[in-house]
Amino acid sequence: MIPQGLIDTAYLTAVVLFIIGLKKLSHPDSARQGNLMAATGMILGIIAALIAPIPESNGNYLWILGGIVLGALIGLIVAKKVQMTAMPEMVSLLNGLGGACAMLIAMVEFYNFTSEAGVFSLNMLTTLFALLVGSISFTGSIVAYGKLQGSLRDSFNLPAPTAINLLLLFVLLGLGAFNLSMDYLSMPYVYLFLTLSLVYGVTFVLPIGGGDMPVVISLLNSITGIGAALAGFIYNNQVMIFGGILVGASGTILTILMCQAMNRSLLNVIIGGFGTKGSGSAEGREEVVKEATYTDTAIMLKYASRVIVVPGYGLAVAQAQHICHELEQVLEEEGVEVRYAIHPVAGRMPGHMNVLLAEADVPYPKLLELEEANKDFSNTDVVLVIGANDVVNPAAKEDSASPIYGMPILDVELAKNIVVLKRSMSTGYAGIQNQLFFGEKTRMLFGDAKASLNKLVDEVGNA
Repeated sequence: MIPQGLIDTAYLTAVVLFIIGLKKLSHPDSARQGNLMAATGMILGIIAALIAPIPESNGNYLWILGGIVLGALIGLIVAKKVQMTAMPEMVSLLNGLGGACAMLIAMVEFYNFTSEAGVFSLNMLTTLFALLVGSISFTGSIVAYGKLQGSLRDSFNLPAPTAINLLLLFVLLGLGAFNLSMDYLSMPYVYLFLTLSLVYGVTFVLPIGGGDMPVVISLLNSITGIGAALAGFIYNNQVMIFGGILVGASGTILTILMCQAMNRSLLNVIIGGFGTKGSGSAEGREEVVKEATYTDTAIMLKYASRVIVVPGYGLAVAQAQHICHELEQVLEEEGVEVRYAIHPVAGRMPGHMNVLLAEADVPYPKLLELEEANKDFSNTDVVLVIGANDVVNPAAKEDSASPIYGMPILDVELAKNIVVLKRSMSTGYAGIQNQLFFGEKTRMLFGDAKASLNKLVDEVGNA
């Protein structure tokens, strides 16, 4: 018999490892160590739960072991194969699986529920809430995955999505209260509650535009954490409770910060429908862009004093972070100061671009946050925009009809010269054209980002 004190110590150690690991994840230099610490805490928590299972369990160790081996194998294969550009899709899927777990745990508990004095109890309230948030996280994450992957277009929408979502929320709250007020548990009503929760997950994410998807991913991550914490309360498992609370709290804080960064309302995110305005007045204009040559761009870069690189999703797709770092080093050998301006939603999820540049060993002090970069653009000789579109679109400040109106952007138009590396004039993730590309100081350098940067490295050497 394992002493309870030893089990409690193991749980406490696991929670401490989670907290320290989370803290270390906040900086690129310590992120790898933080990840290992959090993973160690999780393994310790699992071992403690296995050697001291809840009294009602049936000791199904073979099933548990089979599940762990199968899950670990799938996770290992996916983690090895996934591209850096597909990380947002992977995060969405993992969020969805976490939500599905909370949903299934809640459904199993409904079948185990027995009551001789009515349904209302703290345990039933917790189970209903776990079913609600788990179901929303599951279907919402699947829809987010479809949008990120491109299989679900933003044009696929619902009529009056905000009204539908508000109506569904009120119906779910009313149905939950009705379930709790009954003298006995009625599974048909539970199934109806489950179905409507799953539907709400779809209708909540479906109207949200691609440009706002990082906020949705963050919110779904928070909801998944809450679902895990509620499942922990059902089983009275400390690791699930604290782990879920940490994920839920950090996800909520990140969601609030992202909303502030994009000038969005958290309430609008919860009821869905933001980022769904018109296509913006910049579309349909017949204007001509000015093309740059590799030689001209290389000379401009080589004889500049200050250069700021604005990396976007196009750089991630081309896997051009390493050659971009090489261009930075070549320019610095020529005495040019090179830094990077990182928009809070650059790429397709928070921190995506920071991770990408860290992979190429770009020093962290070279990364400027939005406010810091905006102060420096007027003193910058050349801004190199690589595969970014929506985060440098002045329509966010000037066009009230634009779906990104109100979102803080990088004010690259303040720089003396702007060179945009893009494959074509196609629109960005928000589906709108960028008036910056037609500006007097802007030159377009068309082509694959990796190939273009390679040529620029050669041309700078020859200039």
